[in-house]
Amino acid sequence: MSTVTRSERISAEEVLALWEQYHATGDRRTRNRLVLTFAPMVKYIVYKKIREIPARCEVEDFISCGLEALIKSIDRYDPAKGATLEQFAWTRIHGAVLDELRRHDWAPRSLRRAERDISGARKQFISMNGRWPSRQELADAVGMTPEALVTALDEIAVSDVGSLNATVAGDEDSSIERIDTLASSDRDADPEEASALSEAKERFREAFRELPPRERRVAILLYVQNLTLREVGEILGVTESRVCQIHAQLRRRLRDSLASDSALFTEIV
Repeated sequence: MSTVTRSERISAEEVLALWEQYHATGDRRTRNRLVLTFAPMVKYIVYKKIREIPARCEVEDFISCGLEALIKSIDRYDPAKGATLEQFAWTRIHGAVLDELRRHDWAPRSLRRAERDISGARKQFISMNGRWPSRQELADAVGMTPEALVTALDEIAVSDVGSLNATVAGDEDSSIERIDTLASSDRDADPEEASALSEAKERFREAFRELPPRERRVAILLYVQNLTLREVGEILGVTESRVCQIHAQLRRRLRDSLASDSALFTEIV
């Protein structure tokens, strides 16, 4: 297994001698020498899996996870079981990286297995036929019904959640994050929209000031103090139905005053 690619790579016998020295003395410097010897193997394993690492995750986190597994494998290695330290460490590091990938993946393993099957079937069909498969053809290739295939593809798409801070374009000096490419639904973030809304609200205030005093009071009791129609009637000394009539009147007046801005009327009143 050619994994450690150092020019001064030490032999398996030298590795074993180092490990025996560490096992006998517990000397951290000896253990650190073993860690440095196999550190390139950690990077090799992580970078082989880099396409599977979610965009929201940092590669350095997986390298740290691999180094931790390497240190544990040095501490737990038993030469009597027949494997070399390199073989034992490879297995432990590879397993730790896979576990870390699964920990960061929100999708169940069955969905990832379906994703691999669908992707493999699609590639094979394209290779053999020179075109993309239809939904029915792809479903047949993976042994699904077209409906089940659509459901699986939807679940796969939902599971591919990425970080809004992931870089989608740019270079070393200038980069664009995914969040910068999303259209904002915040109207206050658009200066033109915010200005138009501010002007419309001012027109509403003017129309409100033109209401008769009693209608203004009813509006304040209903919309500012959040009282019920019955509570407003008790304050004004009128019936609940009369409050309804006054409320309808003030809405009609506002609607007439704001005829050119019906959307604002709907939003505020």
